[in-house]
Amino acid sequence: MIYVKKSEPAPACLEVEKQKKNGDYKCGDVLTRIHEDFRNKCYLCENKAPTTINVEHFQSHQGDKDLMFDWYNLFYCCAHCNNIKLALYDYILNCTDPNDRVDEWIHYEMKPFPHEKVKLKVLHDDERVRNTIELLLKIYNGHTILKTIEAANIRQKLLEEIRDFQDWLVKYYREGLEESDKKEIKRQIKLSLSPHSSFTAFKKWIIRENEMLYKDFSEFI
Repeated sequence: MIYVKKSEPAPACLEVEKQKKNGDYKCGDVLTRIHEDFRNKCYLCENKAPTTINVEHFQSHQGDKDLMFDWYNLFYCCAHCNNIKLALYDYILNCTDPNDRVDEWIHYEMKPFPHEKVKLKVLHDDERVRNTIELLLKIYNGHTILKTIEAANIRQKLLEEIRDFQDWLVKYYREGLEESDKKEIKRQIKLSLSPHSSFTAFKKWIIRENEMLYKDFSEFI
């Protein structure tokens, strides 16, 4: 998870639909704006361009129309993550709240080897952090037969992303590199650490954990 800034103001259609008996919270430009705000990434797993997209209620509405049509309660989520979260995890970190340091209060690790599983560690002792980790471990590693298969597919994409990122880091420190080439490689590293990139939280921790990398690239995280 990384910080996501929701656009403002809320789509006007939400208040209109809220007044209807069977209003639709996916009205007007809601989908387009959520797609843009979350940079076409599931807010939980950070998988880019998911093939199954849900408009998820961060706080489960349970029929409450205020929550159902609240713009700041509508998140961009893949079906895999949404089907795990459901109404079971309402008390977790909110990636749209800058006070919740979602990629700093949790340590993210995925070693670049086949069959490895995601490891997460609490860095800020808080119930919401612990709940978020519990949810993310189910998302990344699975907890049922079906979800374990889906999670393995996500980890494969994560593994490929980390390998590509580490290749850029290795190239940057190659001896005899032309300055123009080094500048282009640094640009690619910056892009890899941007909110638009897949699995950004994991890549940020690769930088944070290495003194030399942090010295050279901390400006991008």
